[in-house]
Amino acid sequence: MRRIAGIVLAVLLIGGVVAAVVAGRSDEDNGTATKTVRAVIGSEKAEFFADPDVVKALAAKGYTVKAETSGSWAMEGLDLKGYDLALPSSQAPAAELAAKYKVTGALPRPFYSPLVVVAHKNAAEVLAANGLAALEEAHRGTLRMAAYLDAARTDRTWQQLKGAEKYGELTGTLYLSSTDPETSNSGALYLAAASYVANGGKVVATDAEVDRTAPLLRKLVSVQGAQQAGSDAAFRDFVSGAGNPLVVVYESQVASLSADGQKPDDLVVLYPDTTVNSDHTAVPLTENGKAVAELLSSDPKLRELVVRHGFRPQGGAAEFTSDTTYLKQELTGVRQAPVPTAKVLHELARRARG
Repeated sequence: MRRIAGIVLAVLLIGGVVAAVVAGRSDEDNGTATKTVRAVIGSEKAEFFADPDVVKALAAKGYTVKAETSGSWAMEGLDLKGYDLALPSSQAPAAELAAKYKVTGALPRPFYSPLVVVAHKNAAEVLAANGLAALEEAHRGTLRMAAYLDAARTDRTWQQLKGAEKYGELTGTLYLSSTDPETSNSGALYLAAASYVANGGKVVATDAEVDRTAPLLRKLVSVQGAQQAGSDAAFRDFVSGAGNPLVVVYESQVASLSADGQKPDDLVVLYPDTTVNSDHTAVPLTENGKAVAELLSSDPKLRELVVRHGFRPQGGAAEFTSDTTYLKQELTGVRQAPVPTAKVLHELARRARG
């Protein structure tokens, strides 16, 4: 009997320990419980939302974001039923989504990034020698948009530029690689900046202005052949040494690369003297989505992480710190072109793609 009692006592003790562990885990789970927010985002923000520190900062506020990527303009064609948040890379596609899903009120714009052109060093030096760019530092300069568009109009080749003969990789038609403007925000914004310059420093708004600028935009796109659907893949290809020596990307992508400790000696960042800011704009589809969008704008830790990933927080120019070897701390000497309405930009993209 004594032996049986001992076995029963042991079983009860083990059961008590197990119960305590389960209770402890349950308490731990309750202490870190989060609400899951399903989001569709532009590809350039994938690394931000995957960052363990971002995951931790959101969890501390009670949220877990499960993000899927899409071209910003392609989001309009998605069925977002069951999603909490859409976060395209500019206001125009966000406005389209807000109208489609009857989202009212001001749309949060937590951060932004200007379009830039990344160039291999040889290409940047040749552009500068021919008046198409100006180099301020070894890895930073300005692209003269009007001069570049004049070169595009006449189908200028690298072989026609003095100094290019020294570099065997600089051959064929001179052009900037961009993403598909019908699906990707960076490609559409490139057309917005180019059309503004081609239209005499005036945003394209009328049918006549679309007709006048469309042939040039068609040249800018058709010379590229197949285009990437998102800027993330295009930037990765450039960094790996593949493809064209001049690529339109977001400043944030270069800043994020630098923050990771990568400083390619062959990389030069050219700020177009007329560019467009990509205002990352949130479209909250549920209350949880709205709460996450507001946190991205207001939470100090998340704003700090936004900067780490190369974005410029809205209303916080002083917060943006970067490696000025490649990037401008202040966007001086860079003109911001207004973006056409979504309807006009869609038409410009359609005409450019032919």
